[in-house]
Amino acid sequence: MAAARYDVLGIGNAIVDVIARAEEDFLLRQGMTKGTMALIDEARAEAIYDAMGPAVETSGGSAANTIVGLASLGGRGAFIGKVKDDLLGRAFTHDIRSAGVVFATPPASDGPSTGRCYVLVTPDGERTMNTYLGAAQDLHPADIDPQMIADSAITYLEGYLWDPKHAKEAFVKAAKIAHEAGRKVALSLSDAFCVDRWRDEFLQLMRSRTVDLIFANEAELHSLYQTADFDTAVASLRKDIAVAVVTRSAKGCLVIGPDGDEAVPAFPVARVVDTTGAGDLFAAGFLCGLARGADHRTCGRLGALAAGEVIQHLGARPETSLNALARENGLLD
Repeated sequence: MAAARYDVLGIGNAIVDVIARAEEDFLLRQGMTKGTMALIDEARAEAIYDAMGPAVETSGGSAANTIVGLASLGGRGAFIGKVKDDLLGRAFTHDIRSAGVVFATPPASDGPSTGRCYVLVTPDGERTMNTYLGAAQDLHPADIDPQMIADSAITYLEGYLWDPKHAKEAFVKAAKIAHEAGRKVALSLSDAFCVDRWRDEFLQLMRSRTVDLIFANEAELHSLYQTADFDTAVASLRKDIAVAVVTRSAKGCLVIGPDGDEAVPAFPVARVVDTTGAGDLFAAGFLCGLARGADHRTCGRLGALAAGEVIQHLGARPETSLNALARENGLLD
């Protein structure tokens, strides 16, 4: 098998994050469920934007955040996602390329505008998201570059992409190409409500070995197996996939692999400011380690370090060099 050109190629929703602080009563007035992600239409998107306070705009999207985190760690990353050729689309393209990520998906010339996610951060650091997918959901199988997939050690797919039909087909096409090239495929379950919508299909992706590795937080894991008992859910997970990573916030993570389980502690942080992107950046660290042949404990520690950096400031992208942080902590040579 040829050496990989990219460590990780992410496929996901290309979205611009619009982040603002909000009190809990604002969420109540807007009919939002704290800590969840809701899909909205363009009219609702405009209404929320008009009601929310001062905001910071930054390129986002779950898998895109992961690949930017990977690049900050010194990994070679690429991304496939759909934007429109509009102001937000051009901003997204500039941001992700300037972060050192290869992004070559042609923008749409017509149709819905570039997707955006309104992220409302309450004083406890919890984030509540309202997402207008826009052009992001128009990702089609034709947008999948077979050579880029074959050239990537790991193809990473976000669960949110399972909602639109054509994006789902693109997802399956990419997984097939990756496996034919002898590469690995990873999937993030993304959100407990996303799991509620697609539970049976996600389980089928795992049991059919369409994906080799999954990332899930505790809420997603409980939703996947419809049980409130953590140990019961983990026992089921072991039977369904070779490798899984369950993130547990302050408790760290549990890596489930063929050689046994590995519990890895969270990275100590001074103060949690905003949990936006914590799971995305954890995946960045873990996948960076995995692509470099690190053991699961080291992968988990890299994930914890990346997540620990991002929750200490607003926004889902690292503000300091994760590569330098990892070197300081003896996790990268």
